[in-house]
Amino acid sequence: MRILLDTNVLYRWFYENDRLSPHAIRLVQSAGQVFVSAVSLWEISIKARQKKIEAVPADLIRLIEGNDFIELPVSFRHAAAVMDLPLIHADPFDRLLIAQAICEPLRFITTDSQLGKYTDLVIEV
Repeated sequence: MRILLDTNVLYRWFYENDRLSPHAIRLVQSAGQVFVSAVSLWEISIKARQKKIEAVPADLIRLIEGNDFIELPVSFRHAAAVMDLPLIHADPFDRLLIAQAICEPLRFITTDSQLGKYTDLVIEV
């Protein structure tokens, strides 16, 4: 299975692993390919700058690469797909991540129960 990690799952994977469910851990460990969006690094960078979380983006990039996770850049196609999404969720980061999951397609691993309303590609953990 090819999966895309939501920002909250990515952050917990590296910084708060004890807060991940066993199901989430199994999904990541058994996935054929694990993708991390540039959107997640952007969101983490903003939250770290605001002191809402503790993370150093450059260190996180090394951790991502060291785990053989695959970078998913944001394309024009991803950005345009946001327009077609219903207004279920107001968070622009989550909306772009969902658009990426739909466009690629990738199973989207998240802890946010609202995101499953977009597509059956979402797996809530």
